[in-house]
Formats: sequence, C-alpha cells, structure tokens
Amino acid sequence: MDFDAVILAGGRSSRLGGSPKSALMFDGATLLERSLAAAAGARHTVVVGPEAAGLPGGVLTSREDPPFAGPAAAIAAGLDALRGADPAGLVLVLACDMPRVGEAVRALFAALPGSGVDGVMAASSDGRLQPLAGFYSTAALERAVQAAAARNALVHGSVFALLASLDVQAVVVPAGSTDDVDTWDDAAALGVAVREQ
Repeated sequence: MDFDAVILAGGRSSRLGGSPKSALMFDGATLLERSLAAAAGARHTVVVGPEAAGLPGGVLTSREDPPFAGPAAAIAAGLDALRGADPAGLVLVLACDMPRVGEAVRALFAALPGSGVDGVMAASSDGRLQPLAGFYSTAALERAVQAAAARNALVHGSVFALLASLDVQAVVVPAGSTDDVDTWDDAAALGVAVREQ
C-alpha cells in the first residue's frame, strides 16, 4: 500500500529550554532518525521544521508559515511540499517526539485494510488519541487543510479540529509507542537524552 510521510519537527521545545526534540537521542539514534526509520517505505517523505543536517537523500524539507505556527500549519506545509511529487493516496503524519513510534506505525499500517474511509489514528489502551501518529487519505486531508485555511484556522490551530471532518478509525497501538517528550521529566522517563558532544 503506497503512502507518503510528513514528519513534524518544527516546535519550539519551550519546555525543554529550546533543545530541539528532533536532535535528542534514544537508543543510539536521534528522535528524527527514529521517525524517519518509522516512515521507511514511504514513497516521499517531508520533514517540516528548521533545516536539519544529515537528512537522507531524497527527503524533502518544508517549513510551516509562519515558523512555529503549530502542527496544523506544519501538516499543511508538508502536504504542499508533496503536491509537486506525485503524492500517494495515503499520508503518514508523525510528530518527531515519540521515540518508540515505529511500533505504533506498524500497528497502524496493519490496520489499514478495511479501516475507516479516511484512515487510522493511534490510540492508547485507555482511549487517548494521538492524531500525530496516523495514516490519512491524502485527498481528505487536503480538503480539510483547504477548509481550515479558508477559516484562518491553520496557524496555531487544533489538529483535532483539522481532522474533525475525516472518517478516521482509532487503532490501539502497543503500550508506550506514542509516549512523547515534552519535558525533561518525560525525557528521563523514556530514556531520551541530549546527544553527547
């Protein structure tokens, strides 16, 4: 099943003192490298955020406008970058701050056949949804972005509001696979650290 990937790597990391989440280390790789590995198999991959050094060849880059405008605006920027690359029918949307997200992506991909019309979104066993780990219909997501743009609701907009018009199935993913790093306490609990110089 063909898909593209949009990896969101453009937050301020304000609760981490500005240390970019994408450059934090887990199990010998940066969180961005782990997200790229989780998206392996994508026809095209876009990293939305500040210019990152050492990206694999062929990975596209983009930036939300204005910078730090939030994940809804970043999704729009990623889709815009894919538009010129013969986009696939599905797009994997991933935030780059989930060190074990590869497990979630595998579970989501396995659930795609027979899923809801517009895709699948990760959910924890207690029902907490994670919209920044999901496969979505590219066409449906494009329509949602266009509608949000028309309402001036992309900049600092809610991702749940962006996705509200999509028919998306929640898929329970392995425990801990969508745990994210927002604070240094989160990082310590997940075994995530700053790269040693």
